[in-house]
Amino acid sequence: MTDRRQSNLITGGAGFIGANLADRLLGGGRRVTILDDFSRPGTERNLEWLRQNHGDGFTVIRGSITDAATCERAVADAGTVFHLAGQTAVTTSVTDPRRDFEINAFGTLNVLEAARAAGHEPIVLYTSTNKVYGGMKDVPVVEGDTRYTYRDLPEGADEHQPLDFHSPYGCSKGAADQYVRDYARIYGLPTVVFRQSCIYGPRQMGVEDQGWVAWFIIALVTGKPITIYGDGKQVRDLLYIDDLLDAYESAVEQIDVTRGQVYNIGGGARNAMSIWWEFKPLLESALGREIPDPPFQPTRPGDQPIFIADTAKAGLDFGWAPRVSVSEGVHRLARWVVANRALFDVPITA
Repeated sequence: MTDRRQSNLITGGAGFIGANLADRLLGGGRRVTILDDFSRPGTERNLEWLRQNHGDGFTVIRGSITDAATCERAVADAGTVFHLAGQTAVTTSVTDPRRDFEINAFGTLNVLEAARAAGHEPIVLYTSTNKVYGGMKDVPVVEGDTRYTYRDLPEGADEHQPLDFHSPYGCSKGAADQYVRDYARIYGLPTVVFRQSCIYGPRQMGVEDQGWVAWFIIALVTGKPITIYGDGKQVRDLLYIDDLLDAYESAVEQIDVTRGQVYNIGGGARNAMSIWWEFKPLLESALGREIPDPPFQPTRPGDQPIFIADTAKAGLDFGWAPRVSVSEGVHRLARWVVANRALFDVPITA
């Protein structure tokens, strides 16, 4: 990376993805500033982990992206901004849509305006979501014994899939997605949008409303009940954290190609499975025991029957493809949860 890109700001840097990204960047000798309001469960523990690994070799700003002045201060010296901070649960957005908007849409506008005001055109990589595509009602889906399948999209949905925001979360993330894209066109900022699928891996303090892969493992290891919402045939493509971080770094390294672009980033068709009937045998293998079927409840608002990301554009533009299989990734995550069970035997409140 160039010298300018050695200075990295990570909004939401104490979260699951942010802490892993900070650890990687710091391990590579790069300067890191974390901006986080530490409202999300587990963030204080992630910060402690980073301190154990890197001492005081990074800067922490305790504040929210909803505050414009805080964003300006955090972005002022950054060469690259990894904008990960956000409200992440569809269910929470339904309960409190105003707060969801303030964080995801207005907060992102604050980050973009801070980048524009910085005067040196920092790279801004924004983590959007596959939820911007909504329920994809126009795409024929076939129901099988254990999963739903796209009838005509064997590799999944690409970036030409029409946007169809559904749920307040989809609307707030979708608005931010389009703002980030347009700031490249209107103001010339080097921005990149990643529409991410299900990301999983160590340091993910999954809960029922968000981070379902980690939540299932955590619950099964610690004896907590789980519930399947829907019929368990819903399909998601899963991407291990290390592969996601590879994509971040590659997209930044090749910003001359990626600036102003949008990419679907997920595990793709080869790393897709139904959330229960195909995921259950993998869980049993990773945990070494049989798992009884949990109770089933109605599908939650905004839950797509299937989403698989076609990641071919990322492969063409910056040479990226997932390398960690779902089987290997889930086994790694299960080993981490078991080895760190003490993190989950008490409520994850800080």
